Amino acid sequence: MKKLLLILVLVTNYFCVVAQSTEEYIETYADVAQRLADEHHIPASIILGVAIHESAAGQSKIARYLNNHFGIKGKNSNTEIRSAYKDFPSVDSSYTHFISFLKSRSYFNVLFEKYDQYDFKNWARGIQRGGYARSRSWSSQIIALIRKYELFQYDNRPEDYIEPADPAPVYRTKKKTSKTYTVKNGDNLGIIAKRNHTTVKAIKSKNGLKTDAVKPGQKLKL
Repeated sequence: MKKLLLILVLVTNYFCVVAQSTEEYIETYADVAQRLADEHHIPASIILGVAIHESAAGQSKIARYLNNHFGIKGKNSNTEIRSAYKDFPSVDSSYTHFISFLKSRSYFNVLFEKYDQYDFKNWARGIQRGGYARSRSWSSQIIALIRKYELFQYDNRPEDYIEPADPAPVYRTKKKTSKTYTVKNGDNLGIIAKRNHTTVKAIKSKNGLKTDAVKPGQKLKL
């Protein structure tokens, strides 16, 4: 029983540390994100949201050993770990490189003109469309982090700012493919109907037949 209680305490403490570290992370790097946001007209919430997600709030191995907080791949000179991710001399330089990375790729650079510095949802979706991450739910995860920790408060939105509405979902109806059957020797409408789980009346109606007569090679809609 004592062992069970000890395990429960350790697990509880672990989750508390994780939650606190995320909030401490935000407090530590919010100023850096806001400075870059003001300079480059990108939401500070996006910078922080991506950093938290890609670095596990600074707890990931590449964040601790390489100062890489944005999951940027590249060469590194680190001898402590083997990694395909780029290393940085400081966390601040990783933040600065993230902006440079977005601006140096044409599929990300267009976002700076397309969206304002408060529209974190479309920024997240645009970065995902550009291929920043393989996960299809990446942008949803970033948006969820921004909302969970209210990172939009660092965007300094004007009081009269109206958040763009989410696009209405597009539902595509499946096209019905018409099935056809080619009449073979010895076939009649009764045999064809039974084989294809339909009725003689339905086949005649679909094909405009006035009699039950069919001939080999004739194509019928089913």
